[in-house]
Amino acid sequence: MFPIVRLFKLGSEIELIGFRRITVILSALLVLGSIALYALVGLNLGVDFKGGIKVAVRFSEEPSLADVRSKVEALNLGPVSVQNFDKPTDALIILPVQEGSDNSNQLAVTALKDALGSDVAEYLSTEAVGPTVSGELFRAGMMATALALLSIALYVAFRFEWRFALGALVALSHDVITTIGLFCLLQLEFNLATVAAVLAIAGYSINDTVVVFDRVREEIRKYREKPVDQIFNLALNRTLARTVVTSVTTLLALIALLAFGGPVIRDFSIALIWGVVIGTYSSIFLATPML
Repeated sequence: MFPIVRLFKLGSEIELIGFRRITVILSALLVLGSIALYALVGLNLGVDFKGGIKVAVRFSEEPSLADVRSKVEALNLGPVSVQNFDKPTDALIILPVQEGSDNSNQLAVTALKDALGSDVAEYLSTEAVGPTVSGELFRAGMMATALALLSIALYVAFRFEWRFALGALVALSHDVITTIGLFCLLQLEFNLATVAAVLAIAGYSINDTVVVFDRVREEIRKYREKPVDQIFNLALNRTLARTVVTSVTTLLALIALLAFGGPVIRDFSIALIWGVVIGTYSSIFLATPML
């Protein structure tokens, strides 16, 4: 019934720690590539972080996005984005922040409604975020991520010792940076929901890492006479089945979320799927080798 459990049985002796040089180099390349992508391409910031007007519209019948875009562009309100979400008759229209008087954004929304006319059955929501607020949100999101990583490192240092905390912090930073690199590469929208996904990835990754570290500490106490690499390899093998089964079952739920959750949470789902994969990898092939 459980072929994965049989594949990675308790007494397995896979030479996982022997790949440490390859995996550390691979991880370094992933991090450097992610930093390069951020510097050269940058993030596709959502309305939360760059400011703008987001209008969710439900049309009477399925619209032509090209026609909707041409009508909105004719208003000369700046670069616009028009995309489907939720249902075929629903569209999300994103406009840049309008400069000028305090009611410029409201005037832009009024002009948009006039341009779309009677084709619209219902306006589902209208959100406007100014540049000052969006800047504050971006700084707050980055601060939340940094404080989360620091807090996790302090917890691991308290739970184990400082060497374990450094290994965990390296693995977590690797997971977060490569997730940002993925968003730069695919130009997925980076918004407050994405920050929540990044924090969830950090939580998932440290959960795996702590389980492995706990087994490492236990094996060190039990086999003091063995070489360190053998002890670490033993600990990894004894937690491998649990790590793989947990990751696979989590991925099944996330893949279902990606397939059936709709475009609104598509980027969020992709971030979590990548996070589970890279978090599992870093727990096995980066955190322990760094330790």
